[in-house]
Amino acid sequence: MDDNGRKRLWDDYKRTGSSEIREKLILEYAPLVKVVAGRLSMYLGYNVEYEDLVSYGIFGLIDAIDKFDMLKDVKFETYASLRIRGSILDQIRKMDWIPRTVRQRQRQIDAAIHEIEIATGQTASDEQIAEKLGITEDEYTDWQSQMKVTGVISLDEFTESGSEIPNERYGNSRIEGPEEALEKEELKRMLAEALETLTDKERQVILMFYYEDMTQKEISMVLEVSESRASQLHTKALQKLQKKLGKYMNILTDTV
Repeated sequence: MDDNGRKRLWDDYKRTGSSEIREKLILEYAPLVKVVAGRLSMYLGYNVEYEDLVSYGIFGLIDAIDKFDMLKDVKFETYASLRIRGSILDQIRKMDWIPRTVRQRQRQIDAAIHEIEIATGQTASDEQIAEKLGITEDEYTDWQSQMKVTGVISLDEFTESGSEIPNERYGNSRIEGPEEALEKEELKRMLAEALETLTDKERQVILMFYYEDMTQKEISMVLEVSESRASQLHTKALQKLQKKLGKYMNILTDTV
C-alpha cells in the first residue's frame, strides 16, 4: 500500500474507530514487528525464539495504533518501533526465565574481572578473563552471548512502553547548526576508526545489522555461518566498539 492509501486508512480509523480498519492497519504494519524482533534477536542470540519475539511485539503494534497521535510531527513507524520493542522486552522481564547457570556465569565473570583489574590496575582483556575462568576465548564469547539476556533492560534508551518521542528529534523542522554539523562529522570519524579495530566478519555483521537492517538469520546466510556464530560475532564486535567509542556507541544508528 502506498503512502496515500495508508493516510486514508488512518483518517478513516481516527474518524470511525472501526475494528475492521484497525485490523487492516495491523496487517499493514505487521512487517515492522518482524524487523524489530529481528534486531532484538541479534542481541538476545539463541536464548529466545524469534517467533516468540514477534508474538510479543504484535501487542506493542496494536497499542501504538490505538495511541498514535497523527497531529504530532512523528512518523508512525518510529513511534511504533519503540512501542513494539518495549512490549517485547516487558514480556521477557515478566517471564524471568533466565537459567540459574547463566546467572552463575555472570557472577563468575564479574568476579574474574574484579580480581584481574585489582591485580593489574588495568581493564581486563577477554584473553585474561577466559584464562582466569579456565575456559577458551571461544567459550568465553559463547558465555557472553548468553549474558546478553541478563542485560536486556539496558538494550536501548527508548525501551519503555509509553516513551514519548520529542518532536524535534524526529521532525524535519529542526535546522542543524554549524557546531552540530562539525560534531556529527567528528563522531563519524570516530566510528570509522572504531570499525577498523574489527575483523572483516565482525565489520560485516555490524554494517549488515545496523546499516542494512538485516536479521540474524539473513546475516548468517550471507556469511555462511550458523546463527549462533553470527550472534557471537555481533557480541564480539560490540565489545570492541564499546571500548573505542564509550558513551558514543549511539552513533551506530544516528549516523545512518
